[in-house]
Amino acid sequence: MTQEQTWKIAALYRFVEIAEPVDMQKTIKEYCLEFGICGTILIAPEGINGTIAGHPESLPQIVEILEDLLEINKGEVKYAEADHKPFRHMKVRLKKEIVTMRQPDVDPTTSVGTYVEPKDWNALINDPDLIMLDTRNDYETAIGMFKGATDPDTKVFTAFADYVEKNLDPKKHKKVAMYCTGGIRCEKASSYMLTQGFEEVYHLKGGILKYLEDVPEEESLWEGSCFLFDRRVGVAHGLKESAHLLCYGCRYPLDPEDTNLDSYEKGVSCKHCIDTLTPEKARAFRMRHQQFQKLADEHI
Repeated sequence: MTQEQTWKIAALYRFVEIAEPVDMQKTIKEYCLEFGICGTILIAPEGINGTIAGHPESLPQIVEILEDLLEINKGEVKYAEADHKPFRHMKVRLKKEIVTMRQPDVDPTTSVGTYVEPKDWNALINDPDLIMLDTRNDYETAIGMFKGATDPDTKVFTAFADYVEKNLDPKKHKKVAMYCTGGIRCEKASSYMLTQGFEEVYHLKGGILKYLEDVPEEESLWEGSCFLFDRRVGVAHGLKESAHLLCYGCRYPLDPEDTNLDSYEKGVSCKHCIDTLTPEKARAFRMRHQQFQKLADEHI
């Protein structure tokens, strides 16, 4: 793999008060463009969240700048590599929340559950008195989960609180553990559950990605791949890129054999969305796919 082909990726977040989000957005975007960084960063009054990529000599420089601005190493920063550009552009967006939950009483800067290191996770989740929750959405859990985990089957994270209200009872469920991709959703989910009276609330520090990086495959209780929100689609143990593809019609992950089905049309549809695809949407998706293909052919 040559230097020109190598991209280093950083997934990062930190819950921290940002007094002037607009100014922070402008500053961070200018630095990212200066260093040739691609990806997406979200800025909100409650903190920063994003996944970015750059060449090996550039990414450490932008991470150092973010450390100076927001001390991101007090949150989570995880690294990976790709042999192709993972994102098309650089976006720095302003949001009301860096992970949307719409629960005004939740404040991860003041109260969260107990962090559990990856090396201690197996022992925790083997406790028969514990309920383990996957806080991700249905299209993410479709390609991988921890053995024995409960899937809330949510389509958006804002539905997690509704699931808890309808299905869990702090008097009955005394011990709850949860996990997500990189840890950020669990910060909010655990904070929410503490506000609802749950006393023993645990979450996997660094999320699935850190677990797959640190825990040997022969000791792992993870089954499948971990869904990602970039062109890699999914990773397995050791953060090796999985063979999964993405349907750009519905954003659902696919196994390679799914592309052989009649329901699959690249950039348009798959077995998960073909039944709800209207002719109008199909035409729009085909046009979009043609535009993307043209850009790819021109090496943009």
